[in-house]
Amino acid sequence: MRRFQVKSDQRRYGMVVGQGAWNELRRFPHASYTSMFILTERALWKRWSADFLKASGLESAREVFIPSGESSKSLQMVEKVAAALLNRGADRGSLLIAFGGGVVGDLGGFVASTYMRGVDYIQVPTTVVAQVDSSIGGKTAVNVGMMKNLVGTINPPRLVLADPLVLRSLPVRAFRSGFYEVVKHAILSGPSLFALLEEEVGNLKPDGTALLERIVASAAKVKVDVVNRDEHEADLRRVLNLGHTFGHALEEATGYRRLQHGEAVGWGLLCAARLGVLLGIMDAQEAERIAVLVRRVSPLPSIRDLVPAKILRLLPRDKKTVGGHTHWIVPERIGKVRIVRDVPIDVAAAALRSVQQADGS
Repeated sequence: MRRFQVKSDQRRYGMVVGQGAWNELRRFPHASYTSMFILTERALWKRWSADFLKASGLESAREVFIPSGESSKSLQMVEKVAAALLNRGADRGSLLIAFGGGVVGDLGGFVASTYMRGVDYIQVPTTVVAQVDSSIGGKTAVNVGMMKNLVGTINPPRLVLADPLVLRSLPVRAFRSGFYEVVKHAILSGPSLFALLEEEVGNLKPDGTALLERIVASAAKVKVDVVNRDEHEADLRRVLNLGHTFGHALEEATGYRRLQHGEAVGWGLLCAARLGVLLGIMDAQEAERIAVLVRRVSPLPSIRDLVPAKILRLLPRDKKTVGGHTHWIVPERIGKVRIVRDVPIDVAAAALRSVQQADGS
């Protein structure tokens, strides 16, 4: 079991990673709330509700269900969830528990930050991506049209509880997809975590709780450390977007149907590493080491058929574009990245085409 403290302008809050993390809710002062609600998905709750309620002691909490999938991250769903909470008596003294992956966590955090001008919430992440990344740092968001995370807030939770035990119910593809975010954190943090992944990536299995706990905790600590130094993405926190500029464009270009988020990040990491080489920032051998690890995580859905011009047109829509200037996160080596403003579009295009040409080879 690992415990971290996350700093915020509003409050400090704890994150617990490890088997038995849900038991922490028995020590949480939930009796001070007028009511408790659990935002989740039906299939996930059916599988884990008995375990969660037994561990947490929150038998009085009531469920609010949303459909699974990226389509639930919408302003329309915010309205539906808010209406459901209102109809069931939620007030300013209520507590919302987001029990699910990134969609549930992002949506739940946004609802909590806006419902009656704000109620407390807890993150209980149930996917790899959510446990190592999206549940940490207080970022909440919903999509507008095809634009990912366009409307959101920074609203820190009261607590984050990540139990790797819940990962065993993930489909294999969803489980493996989450580890592209772990690779991203390993590139940011340096040789130790990266080497651990190189050694163990083939042994990562949903029921391998001890190894999962070690890797999830190590990756989560990378996010916690960055957030503690830069909560509002003034500069440093931007490094967490490594792989996401290309990745978000690929998600949007494929209508959020072909690629899971982690897979899009995987392609984005390959593109970012190649971009580093083309810009003369990164050694080709170091970039190849990243590429080898990314491809060892899991086979990536092909992007070879995508028209590069379509991807490139989407890049300026990225949230890291300010005043028409895109801030690219480019690796220099494992353990160091650089924020580069205004990469020439022909260089970005060359990086993408190079990665596409290697697709399936």
